[in-house]
Amino acid sequence: MKDEHNATGVAEPPAEPKIDRPSTITTTTASARTADRIAIPAHTTSDEESKLHGPRRTIVREYFESAVVTVIMALFGITFIVQAVKVPTGSMQNTIMIGDHLLVNKFVFAPGPVMPFLPQREIRRGDIIVFKYPGNENEPERDLESNSPAYKTNFVKRVVGLPGDKIEVRGVRVLVNGEVLPEHRLAADNPVVDLGDKAPLEIFDNPPRKPEETYNVYYKPRSDRSAGREIGYYATNGNPVTVPENHYFVMGDNRDDSSDSRVWGFVPRELVVGRAMFVYWSYDESAPSTGNPLTNFLQNTRWSRTGTMVK
Repeated sequence: MKDEHNATGVAEPPAEPKIDRPSTITTTTASARTADRIAIPAHTTSDEESKLHGPRRTIVREYFESAVVTVIMALFGITFIVQAVKVPTGSMQNTIMIGDHLLVNKFVFAPGPVMPFLPQREIRRGDIIVFKYPGNENEPERDLESNSPAYKTNFVKRVVGLPGDKIEVRGVRVLVNGEVLPEHRLAADNPVVDLGDKAPLEIFDNPPRKPEETYNVYYKPRSDRSAGREIGYYATNGNPVTVPENHYFVMGDNRDDSSDSRVWGFVPRELVVGRAMFVYWSYDESAPSTGNPLTNFLQNTRWSRTGTMVK
């Protein structure tokens, strides 16, 4: 019994549950060290901010950089894509009015091979093109004058003849390769009321349009001399001409008041600027002035022509 009591008295207490403290402590310590390495101080000096984020841009610098980008994009667009032109003469009345401001698509007729996946194509008969005036072959001495518009001034006309076409003008009819060109011919002249020579033409006779007549041309009433019998040298007076390679025969839609290929010859392909697209603003230069620029702008702007497609 004594031995049993002693055995019981010296028995060791039951073992406590093992706790994996080292593992927990190790994990916490590793997380803390990682946080210490990546933590960014709440308060930093300007030098420290510069190292972290780079130098701060001022408002002036931001505006300057935006202006530079805008100018570069504008120059790229004007050079390769679009160009704004103003129409100062009436050779294309009433298709294009005096005072119309047009946007010209320069990309569609870009030089070089036509890419099928790009919005490019060859010049077609009936297109209204903008081009540099090529000068007058019959009066070359005038092209040498300092105020000559040759190779400097933009003209806008309609393409009538393509390279290789045989063009002849008989009265109010234009023949291409022996066939009459389908055009919707209207009798029109300057208004009876004196509004100056910048007012739109007044229509006197507008016959029904045929399906193949896709555009309008205007002649003075009862005028068989129209289209060049007394106007020009080329393709008139019963003398047909053949359009050379890489050249075009162009005419104004206001046929009795247009200096065009009937007078000064053909347009070389390299002088074509682009295709007239639409009117982005039109100002009626025949309207009277009020003396107030703002009032003139509001009253004399042809708002109905804004966004009008040229065709």
